[in-house]
Amino acid sequence: MGTLLGVGLKGFERRLERLVEGAFARAFKSSLRPVELGRRLTREMDHQRTVNVRGEMAAPNDFTVTLGPEDHSQFAEIGDSLSASLADAAREHARDEGYAFMGPVEVQIEVDPDLGAGSFGLSARFKEGVGGTGGGALVLSDGARVTLADTLITIGRSPDSSVHLPDSSVSRHHAEIRPAGDGWLLADKGSTNGTRVNGATITQRRLADGDTITVGDVKLRFEAS
Repeated sequence: MGTLLGVGLKGFERRLERLVEGAFARAFKSSLRPVELGRRLTREMDHQRTVNVRGEMAAPNDFTVTLGPEDHSQFAEIGDSLSASLADAAREHARDEGYAFMGPVEVQIEVDPDLGAGSFGLSARFKEGVGGTGGGALVLSDGARVTLADTLITIGRSPDSSVHLPDSSVSRHHAEIRPAGDGWLLADKGSTNGTRVNGATITQRRLADGDTITVGDVKLRFEAS
């Protein structure tokens, strides 16, 4: 077991430092510090971890944070960014500890009228992905995330592609990702410049967490949670 302030939480703290700059600074007048949420979230992952049917160490992937009305109002302006940062902290903590997830990592922030300023609640549960697949996403070069579900994902230069990459090195219908059991399979669609995973040219390949996918000259990252 790694330390509580592992890679994921340290990254979460750095993102929060950037987040509170400028216009967002006023949201942090509360005595509640957002990094406390990250600490509680990773602690719940550690406390509730269990061995799944495949012998992997699994952790909760669905979290609900409850805040009092005052804190909820102050954090409302950065709610989406805070949820995304908490989810990133969970994913990075899972990689650091070798945890698996049953489905996508999701963090909801809700208001609880019974909570006072500086107090919060956090619940964590295991939630299966759509169609029984585990959590998965493609991270694009600009940081945008494309969540994978129980449907076919097409990648290409064509505007009707699920992942549209307007780059001349990318074929119109370059590659696709489809559900395969409890994961995803990447397949090249006869592209001109090929599809590579971690530098190796592939025809098709089952994706693993952290794989770097190169489509033409464009790099994507696969996250299994």
